[in-house]
Amino acid sequence: MIITIHHKKREDLKPNQNAKSSKLRLRLRPSMPTLPVTPTYAHIPTKCRASPPLGFAWPQCSTPFPSFLPQQIHKIKDPFARKLAQRIERLPVSLKQDCIMSSCVKPLVHSKTSPVVLLHGFDSSCLEWRYVYPMLEEAGLETWAVDILGWGFSDLEQRPSCDVPSKRQHLYQLWKSHIKMPMILVGPSLGAAVAIDFAVNHPEAVEKLVLIDASVYAEGTGNLASLPKLVAYAGVSLLKSVPLRLYVNLLAFTDISFDTSLDWMNIGRLHCLLPWWEDATVDFMRSGGYKVGEQIEQVKQKTLIIWGEDDQIISNKLAVRLHCEMPNAILRQIPECGHIPHVERPSRVTKLIIILVLQKNIDQFDMKLYRDEH
Repeated sequence: MIITIHHKKREDLKPNQNAKSSKLRLRLRPSMPTLPVTPTYAHIPTKCRASPPLGFAWPQCSTPFPSFLPQQIHKIKDPFARKLAQRIERLPVSLKQDCIMSSCVKPLVHSKTSPVVLLHGFDSSCLEWRYVYPMLEEAGLETWAVDILGWGFSDLEQRPSCDVPSKRQHLYQLWKSHIKMPMILVGPSLGAAVAIDFAVNHPEAVEKLVLIDASVYAEGTGNLASLPKLVAYAGVSLLKSVPLRLYVNLLAFTDISFDTSLDWMNIGRLHCLLPWWEDATVDFMRSGGYKVGEQIEQVKQKTLIIWGEDDQIISNKLAVRLHCEMPNAILRQIPECGHIPHVERPSRVTKLIIILVLQKNIDQFDMKLYRDEH
């Protein structure tokens, strides 16, 4: 079977550069299950920029935004973020005695393959997946993008606890009520710790794991957990400051323009503008956060580790350590890529996830199964 993905010849095309189209073929063993459609999402650039390369067609966005999103959504320029934001909805999820209206992007496609469930990193939202999500959906995969309790755009007016057990239980109840099938759980950065913690505690819900530039060796929130509440609120308020967010973008991405960095900063801090964001984040920070170091060796699921070779936030040396410590894992590093490959190199991340979904045996996972034809 051959899956054809049209793409630009160079992955780092800059605005107004001409490029010849080429095709990438994923050559898969005949015994593997087939996807219901052929991915041809040709108009997503791998190196996403504020200004499109020559011949690039932005998707049209005519649907209104959900009313619960902050009004600043209208200032965001990135058409893929705008398009995905229009699809965010809230689903009821039981949590202890409460019902949390929980934000996510539901799949339009339902397939026979395992659903792919995309988490996000620390203090972020499902909009992280603005470039990968449409390509996975175009490939015929049943794909969810889920906001972790305490972040994203869920309704937290009741101020539920946002500690680790609550985040785990919330994800489990969302899975049990709405997804209902063993899933391929994808966690980037701190989302990898969320995924490991969930997979160890609820192995029946997770078929495979994908961990991207995983933040799994930190000792929780460290000294922040012991801060007086007033000081904690002051510290958390800095997290949504424009200078700090721009500096983080400088560390996270290898080569983007200032205009792009500014727009991506607005996307990344949009959820911080909801009235309960500070309360939820302080609650998490003071709870101690994730400490999954001892859980890594307990992971039984087949795991794909993806890492940007130029990650300036978490060294790729930890990718090798994680690979060695996980019982059933493979590692694929992406060159010329920083901390957030699914934003910076979305087509490569998409291809890796597609191959993992199609293959029943992770031991067969071989990068030679696809090749670039220039």
